[in-house]
Amino acid sequence: MVLSSLLFVACESKKDKIGAVYNGPMEVVNDLVVKYSEQGNMKVYVKTPKSLTYQNETRVFPDSVNISFFDSLGTVVTTLRSDSGRYDRSADVYIVKGNVRVVKLETAEILKTSELSWSPGTRKVFTDKALSIKNTRTSEITNATGMDAEQDFSRIKLRKMTGLYKFTGP
Repeated sequence: MVLSSLLFVACESKKDKIGAVYNGPMEVVNDLVVKYSEQGNMKVYVKTPKSLTYQNETRVFPDSVNISFFDSLGTVVTTLRSDSGRYDRSADVYIVKGNVRVVKLETAEILKTSELSWSPGTRKVFTDKALSIKNTRTSEITNATGMDAEQDFSRIKLRKMTGLYKFTGP
């Protein structure tokens, strides 16, 4: 009787484990590189040490994300670096987080924020978070909350902004 009870209990515990849902990544990719081009011209180059793809097709980039944006001549015009990121397949949006730093090479401007989103479909970059833009040539600093920009940051529209500027009189 004791032996049959033990067998019954052993079978019950196995039965409970059958059908358990796995919530971990379905795919792990190391040293991921994603290239976006338009009409054969490189527009965006994304590089990250690790990519985790889940069942809902969301990709998580747990390590640093480095992105280069190119102009129509194929020259890098803007770079972006963040601590981590993810790609939301349902919204078709990349979101980078943590110490986000964007450098506009031609104008020597550095944008810093905690989070930025990029939509490949609309070719727009945006955030609702606080940000600062420093012009390294003039030391002018612009602070804002919220921003919309072209994907190469050639045009930036700041929502609520304040700043520290140098004016020279006549």
